[in-house]
Amino acid sequence: MIFYDKFKRGREQEIQVQGTDTTSLRATKHFFDKANSRKSSYHFEWLVRPIIQYPQDIVAMQEIIWSVQPELIIETGIVHKSSLIFSASMLELNAACGGHQDAEVLGIDIDIRKHNRQAIESYCMFKRISIISGSILDLDIIEQVKMKASGKQSVLVCLDSNHTHDHLPAELEAYAPLVTLGTYWMVFDESIGDFPDDMFPDSPWGLFFTPQGLSRSIWRLTLSLKLTKASKISY
Repeated sequence: MIFYDKFKRGREQEIQVQGTDTTSLRATKHFFDKANSRKSSYHFEWLVRPIIQYPQDIVAMQEIIWSVQPELIIETGIVHKSSLIFSASMLELNAACGGHQDAEVLGIDIDIRKHNRQAIESYCMFKRISIISGSILDLDIIEQVKMKASGKQSVLVCLDSNHTHDHLPAELEAYAPLVTLGTYWMVFDESIGDFPDDMFPDSPWGLFFTPQGLSRSIWRLTLSLKLTKASKISY
């Protein structure tokens, strides 16, 4: 066994231990409650655009995009949305290292504000970015996405739009067939189920609307286990 394999095995064991350490879990929960109350995830940028992700999630996405080498990344929910720029830059890096030369990222959102679209379209790697404006669950939009994914051998899907318990199953039903063998289905912001009810009072999230239970089952399915067959995704 080479050194790197030993390192990875030791790391996996450390992660398993950390995941069952109640002291660490309480400390992490306390940190996230404090950090989220100050919108900590809004404090970071990727190539001079707000990315609204935590650094550890950004690193995790880099690891996944490198290991999967997707031809197409589908992202629901755009907002500012430097995650499109992040994905495009990772795909550019993959291409520079011998990966898919025409790989691209497709963003879908019902409300793409003019200044956000202009910022994305002015980006130097916009050649790898496509944007569809409309409801993620609109049948015409779904058909457009299916056409974009048609023939792609490796499709990674990231859900980061409406986080309510009603919306997420509908997204799963619409987009699950697009996830290809050996890649991942990513659900962002699963942690909102742990937020205090008064943290974001204007959001539709809360005790009776949290997608936490649903998304945790997806999280286990997608991040702990590499998909063996997309059609086995269930909720």
